[in-house]
Formats: sequence, structure tokens, C-alpha cells
Amino acid sequence: MIRFKPFYRTPRQLFPSLCRFASTSGTPETKLLPSAAGTSAYLLRDTLDKERERNALSMSTLLSHAGLPMHNNATKGGVDNKALSPPIILATTYERPPDGNYGENDFIYSRESNPTRKLLEDVMGELETSNSSQHGHEMSGKSAPSYAFSSGMAAIASLILAHKSPVKLLIPQDVYHGVPTQLVTALNDHGVLHQAVDMTNCDELRHIITQEVLKSSGKEGSLIVWMETPSNPLCQVTNIQMVCDIVNEVRSSSTNDKFRITSVVDSTWAPPCITQPLLLGADAVLHSGTKYLGGHSDVLLGIVCPSPFTTQGEWLSERLEAVQSSVGAVASPLECWLTLRGLRTLHLRVERQCRSTWKLAQYLEAHKDVVKCHYPGLKSHPQHAIATQQMRGTKSSTVCEDSGNDSILYGGMLSFEVESEAMAMAVAGAVRIIRRATSLGGTETLIEHRASIEPPERRTSPPGLLRVSVGLEDVKDLWSDLETALMVASKVCLNKEV
Repeated sequence: MIRFKPFYRTPRQLFPSLCRFASTSGTPETKLLPSAAGTSAYLLRDTLDKERERNALSMSTLLSHAGLPMHNNATKGGVDNKALSPPIILATTYERPPDGNYGENDFIYSRESNPTRKLLEDVMGELETSNSSQHGHEMSGKSAPSYAFSSGMAAIASLILAHKSPVKLLIPQDVYHGVPTQLVTALNDHGVLHQAVDMTNCDELRHIITQEVLKSSGKEGSLIVWMETPSNPLCQVTNIQMVCDIVNEVRSSSTNDKFRITSVVDSTWAPPCITQPLLLGADAVLHSGTKYLGGHSDVLLGIVCPSPFTTQGEWLSERLEAVQSSVGAVASPLECWLTLRGLRTLHLRVERQCRSTWKLAQYLEAHKDVVKCHYPGLKSHPQHAIATQQMRGTKSSTVCEDSGNDSILYGGMLSFEVESEAMAMAVAGAVRIIRRATSLGGTETLIEHRASIEPPERRTSPPGLLRVSVGLEDVKDLWSDLETALMVASKVCLNKEV
């Protein structure tokens, strides 16, 4: 039972001009006008909510109000009359006070900080650490620091630059081709090395990390353990908590405190309403905001959120802030505003996309001309159990109701293989509702032949693989389009009757 503390001032004391007297049975009493009653109730509720944490709110509520305070702040004249859509502040510079001293929270120059960008960064930091019932334990309630960059690739490069050299990355064997491409073409000449490892092999991973620490010989350096889950394009799932436990184990046993190990999760395919890597022990989480966060194929933006719960995350935060300000690959105010707008429907879009993707994956797995379908929601997927544990989603989700999992979001991406590159191109050529384009996470369904877009010298996708980003269309229409495309491709490449 909630016990209300007595209000410290009477309504008459607060609003004398809004009160009038009414006589009942000869006894005068104060009667509030409706306007005074509303304001009084507002202030009383405000005092009751002083201890309330926004982190106690559900993910869907936080997303629906992205960029807005949960309520307006009382002022001398009552309550602020604020817009329900945050402004886009395009100014690059701000006037300096007459005494020459900027305030602690004043803005100076947009490369260093911008109100619209800061708003997005605050929202993302809150989303990544918000308490969710599925984690089953209390977190500290801290919001993660967050840094918005001009693209996902700028975010990756900035994160690497935040580390002390020499730097080496351990990357998954299946990973977005842009990561090794950046490392080879841009950062390799600056001494940044990388090695592909099997993130599912605990013993091998522990051995490799230990050997890197030993090779440091007491000198400064950095090792970044890079996770991408689900992976692009084979939808492999890394056990985030397991890898982070290995990193912590090696880190705690190392005697070289100059050599830093950072666990990073590229969670672009699993936004915060699906997975929160910082709550699973990661030192940092990264998103290409171009994808699900923006959600409408009109944003170019990257986000990095270091952990407020780990020592390495706190160290990384200071370094990232310096890199963001000095290098200046910052997200523009318009891109930040569009991302904030996209966040307001993220949970609804993702739930719909996950539901449709799960159904399409079942159809494709059973199709006679499909060699293999890659999707974590399929029981045949090698990491299905890990995905079920890790990609918890929200309790309101009914994505996989037919499978008995009422809160699991396996993602809106799948890939499938046909028997040859020619047939894969024929399938892509035959679709009509689905669009042939790169990228993902938008409202429209996209299909892409991955091998032909990867650099020939670093091509890892199977030649017959097609990657599909599922949008918001009716799943029956999508399946009809794919089914017809497969039939047409069979006629073209296999000479089967249509």
C-alpha cells in the first residue's frame, strides 16, 4: 500500500488567487478551481516521484518517449510548455558569456558538443543500461556514456583510435566485410593488426588472449576482442557473457596493467530492445544507427556506448570523448534528430520484423530449392540455444508465439543459400516486392547477393548466399514474392518447368 506524505503547503497557500470560499453548513472551507487542482496535483505527484528511476520503466516506454523528459519541470509560472518533438539545433557555435567563462554545461562549438546530438547520446546510454526484467538481477541504475559519430565505420575507427598502440583486434571468422576492409586498407599502415578467431571455441579464445598478453612483455598495448552477433551474413550467434567472462578471467590474472583488453559487441543486428550487451559484461557496445535505430533508410550514423559498470569501460569513455572532439567525425544534428524519431517506433518495428523473419525462415528451410537457411530462430541453427537465452526482447513481444517463446526476438535478418551464384542472382533478379539493395533495418525488405559486393580478395560469403533484411510488409506478400522468384530462378538456371 502506498503511503502518501502530507503536502508541505496547503493549496490555498500555493494558489491564493485561484481559490474561492464556499460555505457548507455554515462552515467556510477552501475550494479549488479546476486549474488550481490540476497544478496542485502535478506538484504533489512530482514530490512523490523524486526517487523514481527512469531505469525502472520498460524498454517500450523509454523508446516511445525517446528524446523527451518523462514530464515537464515546474517553473515559477507553472509548467513549461514544451514541444513534443525535440528541436534540431543546427548552430555550430554559441555566444560566450561577457565574463569569458562558459558554464559547466554550456555549449561552445558543435564539433565538441551539440544539443541534438547530446540528446541522442543520452537516450542511447539510457537504453543500453535500462533495467529489464529478463536479466533477473539489479544493476546500478547508471546510464552508459554514449558517443554519436558520422557513420558506423567512423564509430569503429574512433573506437580503435581511443586505444593505445600497438593495437590488435580479434575478430570473428564471419563478420561484416567493412571491418577487415577498414583494417587492411586504412589502419594496417598505422600498425593496427587483426586476427580472425572462432568465438565459439572457449579454450582456443582463452589461449589466444593469454598469448597476446604474454607477448606484450610488460609494455603498453591494446587487444580488442570484437564480437558481432548475430554475424553478417551467416547469422552466427556469439555467447556474449561467455566471451566477456574469458576476457575478465585473463585480465584479472595478468600482471601487466599497461596492456588493456577491451570486449566490444557490434550489436547492429540486435538493437537494445533485443539484446543489451553491457548488461552481459561487455566493455562497449557499437551500433550502425543507419540500420534499425534510424529505421527508415535515411540516416548515416554510428553509436558507441562504453560500459559504466567496468573499469575498462570507464577508461574507454574518457578516451572516446577526446577522440570524438579532436578528430571530429561527429553525427550531424539532422541525423541525430532522425535517429531519435526512429527510436520511438523501434520496438514495434523490430517485433514485426522478427515475427515475419521467423516465418520466412521456416518457409525457406522447407523449400526444395534452398540448400540452407541461416536464422537463429530455427531449431536447426547451431547457436539456437544461445540465441534463445541472449536475445530476450521484451515481455510484451509475441514474436514466436507458435514456438512457445513469448518474449524472444531472434532478429529481422536471415540469409539463405541456393546451389549456385547464377541461381542466387536469378532469385534476386526475379523479386518484385523485395528490393535489391544493400544495408538493412528499414521498413522495406531488401535482398542482396553478398559475395559479389565483398572485396574479391576478402570474399567470405558462399557464392550462392542471399542476405535478406525483412521489412514491415505483409509476410504473405513477401513469401509469395520469394516463392515466385525461386520458381523463376529454377526455370532459368535448372530448366525446370514454371
